[in-house]
Amino acid sequence: MSVTPQSLKTLSRAWEPMSYGFLDASAKREMRRKMIKAVAVPGCQMPYASREVPMARGWGTGGLQVSLTLIRPNMRIKVIDQGADDSVNAASIRHFLARVSGAPTTLDTLQADLIQSRHRIPEEKLNEDQILVLQVPNPEPLRPVQPNMSVARQMHADADYGRMWLQLYEQIVRSGRVMQGASYPSMVNGRHVMTPSPIPRWDVPKLNMAQHLTILSAGREKRIFAVPPYTRVEPLVFDDVPYKVEEHHDLTCSRSGAKGFFMNEIPQEDGSSAYELSDSGFGVKHIQQGIGDAVTLGKTWYENGEMVE
Repeated sequence: MSVTPQSLKTLSRAWEPMSYGFLDASAKREMRRKMIKAVAVPGCQMPYASREVPMARGWGTGGLQVSLTLIRPNMRIKVIDQGADDSVNAASIRHFLARVSGAPTTLDTLQADLIQSRHRIPEEKLNEDQILVLQVPNPEPLRPVQPNMSVARQMHADADYGRMWLQLYEQIVRSGRVMQGASYPSMVNGRHVMTPSPIPRWDVPKLNMAQHLTILSAGREKRIFAVPPYTRVEPLVFDDVPYKVEEHHDLTCSRSGAKGFFMNEIPQEDGSSAYELSDSGFGVKHIQQGIGDAVTLGKTWYENGEMVE
């Protein structure tokens, strides 16, 4: 039987300037495997070989790699940076994701399929069909109490979180309250303590039993972990010292008139302060509603500053 000779050209694919979604197939394959492992063991950090992307380490490379792996041409993308859609970082990442995937972009939380965020979770509730990707600068919650990462990982394996409880206790003794603000350590599924990225305390309860999948990725530290849908996320608290979020329930947005949501403080020339909704897309929808435009406001995690059960 004769065998038809084949040249290298016939066996190889046509040259392309880059793979779909920028990352090569090997990188995406590894990211998918590690994301599946992270979902299977909620809150547990999984190492991965963080690839180079066209932005500096520490500016969202971990979240970007997750988004590039998950993105499809028909997925609508939303990117926010501390609540803002129009910051330089958010706009640059959104433009890059759209350029390498052909996927449409949106500023509306309700319309987005994939939301990449730095330090905030949108005020409108996410549903089961949406994926939230959080950028994480420091994924290790034990680092403040145990700088040796080898020892810290052994402590995770043993579920030894006594030093974290001691740290919180010392804050109460010295200051009368827990001083931990962003990155509040939280127990996931009753087993692993994670840092929920530098989101404010206001946002941590949004992860508890949420309908959506949350993937947290630290490109510089090469760690990825996840909170699957309908998973318990409980901030570390003592029975007699309840968890408290920022007291923004009495604050009103100076631009949109919305009240009872997380606000940014804007110093004024006279020494006073004005407040604006941190979630800029949500604020724009309130403004549009105020001038009579037809917009849809989704259900929110908070009402009048109180978490909705």
